[in-house]
Amino acid sequence: MDTHIFHLHALSPLHCGTGQSTGVVDLPIARARATRLPIVPGSSLRGVLREHLSVSPDNTTRVERLFGPAQIRSNEQAFAGALAINDAHLLALPVRALTGIVCYATSPFVLRRYAEDLRRAGESLPDLPAAPAAGAVRLQQDSPNRCESGESPATLVLEDLDLRIESDSGGLLAAWAQQIVERVFPGDADSQAQIGPRIALLPDDVFAFLAETATDIRTRIAINPETGTVDKDKGALWYEENLPADSLLWGVYAVAASRHPEDREEGATPETADALAACLPDGGALLQIGGKAGVGRGLVRFLRTWGV
Repeated sequence: MDTHIFHLHALSPLHCGTGQSTGVVDLPIARARATRLPIVPGSSLRGVLREHLSVSPDNTTRVERLFGPAQIRSNEQAFAGALAINDAHLLALPVRALTGIVCYATSPFVLRRYAEDLRRAGESLPDLPAAPAAGAVRLQQDSPNRCESGESPATLVLEDLDLRIESDSGGLLAAWAQQIVERVFPGDADSQAQIGPRIALLPDDVFAFLAETATDIRTRIAINPETGTVDKDKGALWYEENLPADSLLWGVYAVAASRHPEDREEGATPETADALAACLPDGGALLQIGGKAGVGRGLVRFLRTWGV
């Protein structure tokens, strides 16, 4: 199996929940256990992709080969799907900034993991930028988060944090920002020009703090349809956590040759991995992932790569 990369671009707040909470937020988002960074579970993506592809009757046979049988009635009919898809990891978090409206925060830890996955997929990449000093943020030379006068301010305010600005000496951060926006916004020069310069490098601990505290918390109530007032039986008030709109994520997927029983018969020509991968959506397919679809959550662009 060869490794390939996909990206997600959240067009609305994104809620892939855990279904339970031990904190003040009633419905938190899913997070990796070790890092506590937000993720979109691969199981959520797999189900949404299957539904998206199943809309077209022409895809029926390949959908079954990619994802496995929808129902298993006997051992003879059982087989594993050809698609293996990993969790999507947070790549850049949009954070409220005092200058430039919004800053897309990433960190050395995140970029290193991203680079490792891209290299496994056979990509040629620039060197990684050095980590900023403690309490600092590295901005690109043309970042809108700098002062409009062109003079670098002493600090940049992200949410409630005051961070000392470091310049992108050598342009390595700018090179990585271009790597990201070219993959997430292929052929869209305007989006690349708007998003790319706003990507900033934060220390790992600051990024982890913002990934915990700078998410989108929405307050919800249930309304009794008969009275038009709060339905106290269903809970008068609860809090939902979402990844903010415009969050950027990446993940890994692989496609093997078909394991369908018909393709294992003597003389059969199995569907190749390339043919099955070509069935996956490309070019920014719109998907709805996670819960709360009725209130506009979870609309994302799914972008895949195949080949180098």
